[in-house]
Amino acid sequence: MERAAAELRIFNSMTKEKEAFRSKEEGRVGMYVCGVTPYDLSHIGHARAYVAFDVLHRYLKYLGYEVKYVRNFTDIDDKIIKRANEAGENPLSLSNRFSNEFLKDMAELQCLPPTHEPRVSDHMDQIKNMITKIIDNNCGYVVEGDVYFSVDNFPDYCCLSRRKLDDNRAGGGGRVTIDTRKKNPADFALWKSAKPGEPSWESPWGPGRPGWHIECSAMSSHYLGPSFDIHGGGMDLIFPHHENEIAQSRAACPESKVNYWMHNGFVNKDNQKMSKSDNNFFTIRDIIASYHPLALRFFLMRTHYRSDVNYSDRQLDTASDRVFYMYQTLHDCEVAVAPFRDVINSKTQVSAEAQKLVKEFHEDFLGSMCDDLHTAIVLDKLENLLKAINGTLKKFKGKQQQQRLFKDLIAYEKEVKNVLGTLGLVSSSPCSEVLEQLRKLALKRAGITEEQVKEKIEERSSARKHKEYDKSDMIRKELYAKGIALMDEPQGTTWRPCEPPE
Repeated sequence: MERAAAELRIFNSMTKEKEAFRSKEEGRVGMYVCGVTPYDLSHIGHARAYVAFDVLHRYLKYLGYEVKYVRNFTDIDDKIIKRANEAGENPLSLSNRFSNEFLKDMAELQCLPPTHEPRVSDHMDQIKNMITKIIDNNCGYVVEGDVYFSVDNFPDYCCLSRRKLDDNRAGGGGRVTIDTRKKNPADFALWKSAKPGEPSWESPWGPGRPGWHIECSAMSSHYLGPSFDIHGGGMDLIFPHHENEIAQSRAACPESKVNYWMHNGFVNKDNQKMSKSDNNFFTIRDIIASYHPLALRFFLMRTHYRSDVNYSDRQLDTASDRVFYMYQTLHDCEVAVAPFRDVINSKTQVSAEAQKLVKEFHEDFLGSMCDDLHTAIVLDKLENLLKAINGTLKKFKGKQQQQRLFKDLIAYEKEVKNVLGTLGLVSSSPCSEVLEQLRKLALKRAGITEEQVKEKIEERSSARKHKEYDKSDMIRKELYAKGIALMDEPQGTTWRPCEPPE
């Protein structure tokens, strides 16, 4: 199954079309994704963005590329300063603390660490050098210690967003106020002069700190060069942030170019975008207190990365149920084949039926992922392999069946784990441990202990023994309503988490 034959096509926000991906340098990819402004715990919108680009990162590696992935921290900013002043804390200390908390959240969500994670405060020289070039190229001007970008002197302004200049809010993004000293209200800050009580750095224009947009232009250029393959972020960054990045980067270096701009959709609640400014968001910590991080990742990947995700507990219940089913299937397979891995005849072949199913799934996997990363289709079709494992396990009894079916199970298991690994859905913990974590969280959501569930099972067994079937059914339904499913097995009744009824 040749990965090299798979042609990745991605939607380019600049051209508004899907395009075949061709890296600047064969076998290597340079990718920059805008990171967080760390003044609080990260929310589900951040999870949405960084899971989406982690999937891209992983899939590029799967296709054989060496990926240089850069994701920054905007560790000095108006919001950070405001929060630090309220808390009586040094701004850089506060942003460092929340940067570290963000990294913990990313690890929980199985996001691979980027190659570089630069912080603005460590790159002042690169920022000041870029601003100097912009001024020298007549695209920037100084006013009383502040430096502004002159949009009138950059004819391609708004080439990404396709906005009309008259529609632009001054400064953009709500990060600056209207300044009558500007030549054009749309001009944006490259350097802000120092204000009392704020962190500042020396510069040719006086003490101050960078504007929001210049940081990413300087850091992406420093780590990836003026031209690189992929620049990503949320759709809310198209304007003004990415628009201003393009203007700055090209004004400083006319050869600057990003070949593919990629943007992920929002997370909505009640049809409104989740955001800290509107105070209608859930932090990642809020969610993984009740749901397994893999369930949150699965939920985010059930919607195409460019589409908006509608958040609901119901959808997380569904995702949690699917993750439990995946891990239970893999666990059952591991337990069944473990005694035979070293004793089954090596000449035994995978059946034609199993080969066909694995081949078809793998081709679908490559086709869906190469079509602009359609993870939802992959997750849906994965059900076929999981069903095949469970169906084969039911027949896996007796020496003859074990000889014949062992290789089929191994083939299915290998493909499932391969795909889950590429999607970032493989935990570093054993399957049995993940299942136990999922059970504990299900009990927490249900507001019941495992001891209480066992008591209900015993109560139900007694009711069935005495032919009190209405009572037995009532106990089952009562637990099912809480997301606890009872399973009647030959060896007795067990329970597992389930998706509660609507």
